[in-house]
Amino acid sequence: MSEQMQSTRYQPSVAPGSKLCSQHRVIHLSGGRKRNRDTTTRRAKWAFWLVSMGFLLVAARLVWFGSLDTTRSIDGRVLNSTLASRPTIVDRNGVAMALDIRVPSLFAEPRNIVDVAEAASAIHSVLPQLDLDRLHSRLSGNSGFAWIARELTPNIQSDIMRLGIPGIDFLSETKRFYPGFSQASHILGAVDIDNRGIAGIEHYLDKNGDLALLHQLGLAHDTALKPVRLSIDMRVQHVLHSELRDALTRYQAAAAAGSIIDVQTGELLALASLPDFDPNDPTTMLKDGRFNRMTAAKFEPASIFKPITIAGALDAGAIRLTDKVDASTPVRFGRHTISDYYGKYRHLSIPEVFTYSSNIGTVRIAEKMGADAFRQFLSRMGFDDMPRIELPEVTASVVPKKLSSVAAATVSFGHGLSVTPIQMLSATAALVNGGHLLTPTLLRLAEDDGQQTVRRVISGTTSEQMRYLLRLNALEGSARRADKLADGYRVGGKTGTAEKVVGGRYSNEKVTTFFSSAFPLDAPRYAMIVMVDEPRPERPGTGRTAAYNAGDMTGRIIARIGPMLGIIPTKWENDPPSESVE
Repeated sequence: MSEQMQSTRYQPSVAPGSKLCSQHRVIHLSGGRKRNRDTTTRRAKWAFWLVSMGFLLVAARLVWFGSLDTTRSIDGRVLNSTLASRPTIVDRNGVAMALDIRVPSLFAEPRNIVDVAEAASAIHSVLPQLDLDRLHSRLSGNSGFAWIARELTPNIQSDIMRLGIPGIDFLSETKRFYPGFSQASHILGAVDIDNRGIAGIEHYLDKNGDLALLHQLGLAHDTALKPVRLSIDMRVQHVLHSELRDALTRYQAAAAAGSIIDVQTGELLALASLPDFDPNDPTTMLKDGRFNRMTAAKFEPASIFKPITIAGALDAGAIRLTDKVDASTPVRFGRHTISDYYGKYRHLSIPEVFTYSSNIGTVRIAEKMGADAFRQFLSRMGFDDMPRIELPEVTASVVPKKLSSVAAATVSFGHGLSVTPIQMLSATAALVNGGHLLTPTLLRLAEDDGQQTVRRVISGTTSEQMRYLLRLNALEGSARRADKLADGYRVGGKTGTAEKVVGGRYSNEKVTTFFSSAFPLDAPRYAMIVMVDEPRPERPGTGRTAAYNAGDMTGRIIARIGPMLGIIPTKWENDPPSESVE
């Protein structure tokens, strides 16, 4: 009864079709639409979140896939690595000197070889240089990886693939390629079969800078490396190399070497030493005599050392250019006598000592300076230090730690000591650039990095006097032949001919010749040193001393590279007489 009453209470009696019935239907429909909208909104929100979660899952999956090492490998050997592992090396103008290329290397999976004898015979037919027994041994066994031949050509790869031998494949490796071949071999050095630097700049890069850090982190194969720009100008390098190569045949020489430096910055524009090697085949560097004579060898410099002695005496105030020294008689030390090759046997002015290349006059100048002061000056010029350059192939000069009167006399004209040519080149640059001893470098310097390491060793006045003497020697002395060949480039220089020590004694048959020079001397920019080991006369009637080989080579080189370096050939109208310079 109560339920019926409650039901009656909550169910109002409304006649169908009445106004009240219509209002009730409107209210009921409105409530239904509202509920439907709420349901739709909830469903849309759920759909949005589900789709968003789906996208997030897909994105996370893509990131995961991207982080995977997808390179194929066998027993830890990566197949088809594609990124360069060494930076491209370019010259100062952007010309490629060394770069990485991709080459195929053949390997085998011995456990998958079906018929070892047949496989070995087939491979040997394409690669006959391989030892057949050793090849058979490599293909045998149950290992998962064995090298067969590395750094092959694409043609050989195609020939082997056509054999259809199961269990062999190719690994894509990085090979260093040197497009200039031997032209800059002693600069660049070489890499081993695993692309690691073993000599030259290549070795330097492995030990210094970004590449060294990447190797430590194990990222050298995964990083695109910025090119390394050298100070070398391959145009100048080509000229120097070709002239040195010509010297080996023209003068029947055992070896020849040379280098050119920017006297304002210390940048080396060229450096070569022959015999050399092909860095594309590093085994060629093991042949006899293939060492860098510019940095890894030392020689008695002979008369090209006389400008160092005279510069020291001028800078110390021991002499003036207008002074004269007694060169009328040989200098005697006990049983030893020092004389002149072309003796004048009279008093000589300082310019005459230089142009006549007087040993006697140079000894007298060193005596005026004093042995101790002379020795201190040699230290100031850097001859006690190990050459500082970006090459591992270096050796130290040998200068007596203390100079007796006899040692000072012989050292003054370039005997009784051994110096590296690269240090003689730095010293020559200091004589003409205002007196600054620079550290030679093979790396291109930024515009604001010029003269990175500078030490003043002589005054500007002494440097000006040395430029005068060097130029005078080209006009009146032993550098005349070089100046004639390099006509208009205002060359100055000094010759030097050193007898070689054979069996503990100086030999009259074998000599090493040198020519140190600078140009243009009215505004010094470049210095050069050239050496020829054991030259012979070019033809009957000519000499074998430095003027006839190293000097002539210098003249030809300057005549060829002068236009490349933007030097305008012209006559130097301001060559002063010796009496006007003090």
